[in-house]
Amino acid sequence: MNSTDPVAESSVAPADDIRDELPEDLQPEFAGAYQFPDNSRRRIPGYLYLTLAVGCFAWYATSADSSAIVNGGTLWAGILLTAVGLFSISSGWRMHVDERDALVAAQQAIGFPVGHASAQQVWHGIRSRPTWRVFCYSAEEPPLQRGLVLVDAVDGRVLQHLAEPNPELDTVDGAA
Repeated sequence: MNSTDPVAESSVAPADDIRDELPEDLQPEFAGAYQFPDNSRRRIPGYLYLTLAVGCFAWYATSADSSAIVNGGTLWAGILLTAVGLFSISSGWRMHVDERDALVAAQQAIGFPVGHASAQQVWHGIRSRPTWRVFCYSAEEPPLQRGLVLVDAVDGRVLQHLAEPNPELDTVDGAA
């Protein structure tokens, strides 16, 4: 059957057409648990920076007077690498609280039964201490309250919490 209809012909894709497809772990129906990486991995580059700093200091000490390549810049590179390495090591906190523990702590701190909630890993302070930012709604449908809780990911303390009536209900009621 020969068709002269261009719409009918264009709706059939050739067999050799390349199709993009999401990896299996990014498919919408994937419901596996996501493991957040531990913040203590920051220590690894910190030790590498300190090793490079020791190399810069040794190179400067042994070759500063006899080499045109080694100068004050090598010394300053060692100082900078030392500072960055110490910061990386000191900010490499080991996380003892995962997102499920943070959701439990948020439920206890917020003062209402939690329905929908999400946890996000953030950092605070000069040493980048890991923190869980938990945003949650009350269990009613539609939710009458919402809350924000900051939970320390190292020791599980609730740092701050805020609960308020759900402002999205005002726009729904006003539109009705």
